[in-house]
Amino acid sequence: MQAFSIPSDSMQNTLQRGDRVLVDKLTPWFGGEPDRGEVVVFHDPDNWLAGEPTPESNVVQDFLSFIGLMPSSKEKDLIKRTIAVGGDTVECAKGGPVKVNGKALDEPYIFPGNSACDDKPFGPFKVPEGKIWVMGDHRQNSWDSRYHTEDATKGFVPVKDVVGRAVVVAWPINRWATLPVPDTFDQPGIGAAAALAPGALGVAGALPLVLWRRRRLTGGRTAG
Repeated sequence: MQAFSIPSDSMQNTLQRGDRVLVDKLTPWFGGEPDRGEVVVFHDPDNWLAGEPTPESNVVQDFLSFIGLMPSSKEKDLIKRTIAVGGDTVECAKGGPVKVNGKALDEPYIFPGNSACDDKPFGPFKVPEGKIWVMGDHRQNSWDSRYHTEDATKGFVPVKDVVGRAVVVAWPINRWATLPVPDTFDQPGIGAAAALAPGALGVAGALPLVLWRRRRLTGGRTAG
């Protein structure tokens, strides 16, 4: 686990500016990839944070960074929700919901008063293998995949740039909560495209572990 500090309002109300989250960095080391609905931390894929100031470091952060409990203040990382993964088709028309593989998402975690994508409709886009499509929960205050479709990455985040999944809000104490995958990503048929992808059968043996881990995480507050 590594602690990350939330620097902006782009994930409200799920995460507030100044929250500290614990990120599971172990699963990616063993080849695990982000799943739909997970909140993930990732390295800036293509100057998404251009112009943003680098925070000043201090002795405590430098020490925690040295022993691996916090990232370096010089690293530029972002935190967003994974909406679609490799092989998925994702889209959102003005006035409508986000759709993944034709399935409309009910998104209770979106910041109150926000629309799903009215500020920046998009798609349909097919997510390349090895990439993910990410969006902030505060849709009208998030410079996410929608705003980078003209970049070299076309708005997609390479899986290799994902640091890990945020699993717990650890600080402040009065905001302690787990960050489970919302039920909308478990609806039947949403993973139809991915299920047909080559190698899908090869991960079948890992399914019981994934389901057990998800059940554990859903014991806390639903994100958003």
